[in-house]
Amino acid sequence: MANLRAGLLGLGMMGRNHARVLASLEGVDLVAIADPAGGLPGAAPQGVRVVSDLQELLDLGIDYAMVATPTRFHLETALALVDAGVHALIEKPLTTDLASARQIAEAFPAAGLIGAVGHIERYNPALQQARARIANGDLGEIYQITTRRQGPFPGRIADVGVILDLATHDIDLTAWVAQQPYASVAARTAHRSGRPHEDLVSITGQLTDGTVTNHLVNWLSPMKERVTVITGEKGALAADTLTADLTFFENGLVPTQWNEVAQFRGVTEGNMTRFAYSKPEPLRVEHEQFRDAVLGKADADIVTLQQATATVAVANAAAESARTGRVILIDAAEVGNK
Repeated sequence: MANLRAGLLGLGMMGRNHARVLASLEGVDLVAIADPAGGLPGAAPQGVRVVSDLQELLDLGIDYAMVATPTRFHLETALALVDAGVHALIEKPLTTDLASARQIAEAFPAAGLIGAVGHIERYNPALQQARARIANGDLGEIYQITTRRQGPFPGRIADVGVILDLATHDIDLTAWVAQQPYASVAARTAHRSGRPHEDLVSITGQLTDGTVTNHLVNWLSPMKERVTVITGEKGALAADTLTADLTFFENGLVPTQWNEVAQFRGVTEGNMTRFAYSKPEPLRVEHEQFRDAVLGKADADIVTLQQATATVAVANAAAESARTGRVILIDAAEVGNK
């Protein structure tokens, strides 16, 4: 079978990472990269042609495209790819608003095309392990999922704030790990860097099964942190997605006889286990799964356009809550679910 012909749109920071993976992906030929600025010198893999726009890329003949352009261009780019009969993997977030996300989510299947969104945290080994262990009942009932995603300001982002750029990671991974959609969110934001978009957000939410969620996200911290803690009736799972480590803090079965200590600690401490498992690069796994989906493999694990639309809906609800000071209810049946 001939290799799939892939094209890349955008040669910014994430685009360069996508180019690196696509250029070495088994069963795929990276035909060309479209970027009006041409990217930085040496940004494209050796031997890969750089063209100026989408039409030039389409003229070369491609089976699918990786869209790594700024978010504001996702709608027009996605619809152009649909018109050309080209499958697409689109960087997260799908779009900035629910209406355009729905437009994309309807267009691809209507044209018989595969569309997916690059919510890369789903492919992080630590979160893959956490989801499997939760599904296996290792934590019992889930009480709370807390995430912290903090770090310095990235110069690459100009068109959206932290809710759409960063918090969408946490919104998506939380609903995916718990296998439950959001029922409500409340949020507060801050603007500290002089830009028009928020650079700090705190989001409290609840999933449809009652699980409480908390997300702390900012571009203002001198330390980089990517942590997810899932607390349940049998203990807590702590995932560090920077190192792809997963640690289980088990509730203790041995009673604490020292009353003052028992009162201070609450749930008794049990064994702590850091799991050992294979750690493939999440971006490569994401591309492998999308390749397999284009090839028609039934077990391909992609983030569907409908799931990504639900994430945009929750992000928009968080932004609305920050503007209005209200708790925003989310109709899972209306926006889709996980």
